[in-house]
Amino acid sequence: MPATIADSTADADFVSSHPVIYSEEGIASWYGPPYDKRRGANGEIFDKDALTAAHRTLPLNSLIKVTNLSTGQSAILRVTDRGPFVPDRMLDLSLASAKAIGVWRPGLARVRVEVFAASAPLDQGGRWCVQIGAFKDEKGAFQLRDQLTRKYRTANVIEFTGPTGHWVRIRPQDDDKGRAVEIARELQPKEGEAYLVRLD
Repeated sequence: MPATIADSTADADFVSSHPVIYSEEGIASWYGPPYDKRRGANGEIFDKDALTAAHRTLPLNSLIKVTNLSTGQSAILRVTDRGPFVPDRMLDLSLASAKAIGVWRPGLARVRVEVFAASAPLDQGGRWCVQIGAFKDEKGAFQLRDQLTRKYRTANVIEFTGPTGHWVRIRPQDDDKGRAVEIARELQPKEGEAYLVRLD
């Protein structure tokens, strides 16, 4: 039986004594060098050697168990960042997490994500946006930002620089999830990949 690796005894005890509140399956990848020592979405400094993960829509700091469906290896992790911003991927793992569940060498694996605790309700509320990118140069990001500012007059459209390029983010009025979902649908595929992202 594969071992489960936890970042703390308390997290392992919690997972063993509480029910799953949400589950999904999809493709996991891992991320590392460009992001190491940079601030993650939850405000903490990203550490490639910590058991953490990035997910686009689960509340930050959610406690999850991730299982590699090919090998049965699993680990208990915290969601500390946003991503992956790559089509058809659901979860980005830190280097330590990828090694713990056998994703490091192959680079990709189909996984099951089970949520045991979340810092906010999964099905209501939240602060939402649509993220587009990454552009290799600022000019493309600025052009899209200006175009979207004209199109979505009630939204806050910003351009920002990340470790892998330039991004554009659209925050609808009141960070409304329904409107963010509509914008994400409207933007594809003409303006490139648009990702629904929870900010909190």
